[in-house]
Amino acid sequence: MFKIKSRLLLLIITLFISALISFASLLLLFGIDNLGFVDFTKVFLLTFLVVYILGNVYTRSFLYSKLKEISKDILPEKNISQTVTTNMEELVSEIKDYDSKRKSEFSEMKKLESFRREFIGNLAHEIKTPLFTSQSYILTLLDGALKDENVNIKYLKTASKAIDRLNLIVKDLDLITKIESGESILNKNKFDIINLTKNVFEMLEFTAKKKKIKLTVNKDKGLETKVNADKEKIEQVLTNLIDNSIKYGKDNGTTEIVIQSLNEDKIIVRVTDNGVGFKKENYTRIFERFFRVDRSGSRSAGGSGLGLAIVKHIIDAHDEKIYVESEFGVGSEFSFTLEKSK
Repeated sequence: MFKIKSRLLLLIITLFISALISFASLLLLFGIDNLGFVDFTKVFLLTFLVVYILGNVYTRSFLYSKLKEISKDILPEKNISQTVTTNMEELVSEIKDYDSKRKSEFSEMKKLESFRREFIGNLAHEIKTPLFTSQSYILTLLDGALKDENVNIKYLKTASKAIDRLNLIVKDLDLITKIESGESILNKNKFDIINLTKNVFEMLEFTAKKKKIKLTVNKDKGLETKVNADKEKIEQVLTNLIDNSIKYGKDNGTTEIVIQSLNEDKIIVRVTDNGVGFKKENYTRIFERFFRVDRSGSRSAGGSGLGLAIVKHIIDAHDEKIYVESEFGVGSEFSFTLEKSK
């Protein structure tokens, strides 16, 4: 529409200028008495053609130079040569597309900035607790408690536990960073997921017995349980999930691992407990670093607050899927897929 209007305007201006030039030229050459219609028409047509061509060229050149100046301020410099056009509809479309991309990028930057602030705040909170604890007890010992045999060993053990927790946070952060940056390369090999699960059970048996939680593992009848994955990292996935199920599980409860066939190429590993569970609104956030369902700030369950984030990163690195289902006060089920070994 704009293109038609601009051409119509150029045509009208050309007609007016051509008529004026033709009339003035014939008037100067032949005088008013010898001015003929045929001569006027010939001169007018010739003048119209010349003026229209020059007007078109000038308009395009003028528009291009002006639009190029505008484009430099609006559009990315590297795309100017491809973007600048005298077709206003195309230019408007380009600007709208560019504006839409910039808005999308700005929105994403705001989300990332919000995530960064929250992450730094959570990290500071997680690190502050063990640092403050260890510092307080060590300073107390230095102030004289070291000579008190009734408390010195107790204070040293408490400070040691706080430092261990701080070390765990740093190690888990380092692991996540390596996975995200691609430094932690997967070393896939063939292994039995049932045997690996039993090994993890042995490591966590003492913790489970404290809460009288029964650890069980089952599989579909006749299912081949050998998988192709990074054994060390999948062991960490199982350790984190089972450890969480024990920490947040109810006394005298159960943690059950079930291995099932998902399809011809995949198995699915289900980690189910009858613990505290969590609400559905937290589903999308439980894999975030340091996110805790319990917002009270209690750290009685221990851990680095990075366990589920690490689980998600490892499963993603395997190009597999992880799922979660939970009912508040009833329990949770975390499940993930793995490739069957050929």
